[in-house]
Amino acid sequence: MGAAMRRIHVGNALSAFGLGFTVPFLYVYVAQVRELGATTAGLVLAVFAVAALVVLPFTGRAVDRRGPLPVLMAALVTAAIGAMSLGLANTPQLVIVSAALLGAGQAVMQPALATMIVECSTAETRTRAFATQFFLQNLGLGVGGLIGGQIVKHERPSDFTLLFAIEASMFLLLVVVMATVKLPRQARIADALPQAKGGMRQLFKHRAMVQLCALGFVMFFACYGQFESGLSAYGVEAAGISPSTLGFALAANTGAIVVAQFLVLKFVERRKRSKVIASVGLIWVVAWIFAGYAGLGHGSQAMATAAFISTYALFGLGEAMLSPTVAPLVADLAPDGRVGQYNSAFALVKQLALAVGPAIGGPMGAQLHAPYILTFIVFSLGITLLAVKLGKQLTPAQNNPWAVRQAAQAKARAEAEAGVEIGVLRGSEAVAV
Repeated sequence: MGAAMRRIHVGNALSAFGLGFTVPFLYVYVAQVRELGATTAGLVLAVFAVAALVVLPFTGRAVDRRGPLPVLMAALVTAAIGAMSLGLANTPQLVIVSAALLGAGQAVMQPALATMIVECSTAETRTRAFATQFFLQNLGLGVGGLIGGQIVKHERPSDFTLLFAIEASMFLLLVVVMATVKLPRQARIADALPQAKGGMRQLFKHRAMVQLCALGFVMFFACYGQFESGLSAYGVEAAGISPSTLGFALAANTGAIVVAQFLVLKFVERRKRSKVIASVGLIWVVAWIFAGYAGLGHGSQAMATAAFISTYALFGLGEAMLSPTVAPLVADLAPDGRVGQYNSAFALVKQLALAVGPAIGGPMGAQLHAPYILTFIVFSLGITLLAVKLGKQLTPAQNNPWAVRQAAQAKARAEAEAGVEIGVLRGSEAVAV
């Protein structure tokens, strides 16, 4: 791992650590601590999604034109301003504007950092690089949330101001760290190869990328879009899960990712990416069956609680398998000079799913318990079917780069051995003459 990649990973950890301080407490902070009401708190959460949807369509082109580092710097400064002003805001207008700044900055960070990872990695190291990124993000979020929860347990405005100040300082510290990163020279749109041109219209003509985006929407909708909305509501209303147990379930999810990430890496990177994604869909089918038992199985409360926590842990296992699979695949599908656009397009799909997921899953999870479980079992099976279909659109190098590299290395060794044998034979003939 080079110096640039180490700094990028430190940056991922710092940004996640800062976000972990505030993300779990936004609703409580706005609605109760600042006494602005549930409506304003709901608007703040919606503004995060809207801000991301507004800026992401322009992010990819900016990354490819200017490079990911300047774009990341601008995003970090914007997010720091938003975080600090949110910690000081005491009116609905200021809270919403601050949330928009913070949400926009956070949204731009993701594709910028992903593009930096692509530029600082090779086909051989990219899978492990993205696995490390996901591991550090979850570790940072978990540790930040635990520390933040201890700071704000008295729910005083000054405590929350401290949280947002810490978050802002993490973003500014990341500016300092990123300023020392030296990226390899990469083609931008101004000097890119001809196939890099065409904008988003060309992306929509790329059948494999369009299918991957559709698959990504279903994955994010059926998993991440339910964590803190539909699945939480279902757990409380149908399974009788207490709010404190929800915390344990989220911890089980993070713990499963942290423990499993590098254990599954070798297994994942040696297999076809489409098959790995398809297997995740089946794992999540089992997760939703566990959730169904928790709320509809009429077992003991202890069994329901264990089943519900297992649901989150199984989701974590699937996430650990996806992190070294999907992000490298997006990079491998992108033409030269357009990695930023492809990363931004996929991030936009994620944000759309995260916006739609709670809106649909929340009411269903709270009131329509059996239909809710059946719906998301079907969506999880859809992941498997879409992954199999996607596999037919991928080249061998895109679907199983490890096998292609192994075949190339074996061919090179065979050619080298054949060359040695020919040299020996010619030497023998020369001696005989």
